[in-house]
Amino acid sequence: MISDMSLRRCLADSWGLQDAVIEVHNGGMNSATWLVSDGVGRWVAKAVVPASRRDFAAGLAVTAALEGSGIPAGAPVVARDGEHVVAVDGVPVALLTWVPGEELTGGDAAEQRLIGRTLARTHRALRDVSVPDMERFHWVDPQGEHLSIRPWIRGAVASAVAAYDELDPPTLSWGLLHTDPAPEAFRLDRASNVCGLIDWSVAMVGPLLYDLASAVMYVGGTDRAGSLIDAYVDQGVVRCAEVERGLSVMLRFRWAVQADYFARRIATQDLTGIGSAAENEEGLAHAHALLSAVE
Repeated sequence: MISDMSLRRCLADSWGLQDAVIEVHNGGMNSATWLVSDGVGRWVAKAVVPASRRDFAAGLAVTAALEGSGIPAGAPVVARDGEHVVAVDGVPVALLTWVPGEELTGGDAAEQRLIGRTLARTHRALRDVSVPDMERFHWVDPQGEHLSIRPWIRGAVASAVAAYDELDPPTLSWGLLHTDPAPEAFRLDRASNVCGLIDWSVAMVGPLLYDLASAVMYVGGTDRAGSLIDAYVDQGVVRCAEVERGLSVMLRFRWAVQADYFARRIATQDLTGIGSAAENEEGLAHAHALLSAVE
């Protein structure tokens, strides 16, 4: 996607990082990332594909606002031209502040509580934040051509979208979303006991329950996420009654998002961030199993 030479030239020309040490990281399925250091400082270079420069820049604007509230988020470093995003081989790239700490796994109650608290703190910090080019939830189209790759997908996705609509979305609590708060996006710096939330790629306004449902999905569903849910609710950002009314429906919608996502990747033969097409098939099969359980 981006050659090593092109990236090095960009870091030197746009951020003044001459002779930087670059290590391929590529920690996500929707992006390419590199660890960058110069012996003094440390950063992350990130390219998001597919993504427009505008969407990428909007997501980075959210991180800047969040860091202003005291939550580390990997805010962008301003380039010499005053921009946060530059083009490298036609791909938008940003240089992000390094967020110290270790990735969480969500594997125990303590980590789940930390994830729940940090997600709620993030939602509270972004409650009144507005950035240019914000998108509005949601993007799932039950008529999308890619949903025809398997007979079951369109009906399952359409049913989940209909259930979401029956929640009367305008009555839910809305705000800026992370959209994919997996455990590894939460980084705990044990020296300072501060937990950050990284990997922001879009500025999306939607129901806060979507983020909560995403976090719950990643730790195994509601039966395994009690500590996470309780910690989130205890922060008072979303009322307990709203969580009780809508979380299971939103979790089903989140599984539909997974089905939509992997169906699109399979249809377009998108292997970004993975080693083989089998991983896309595994993701789709998992979404199928989860959606079948609620039909």
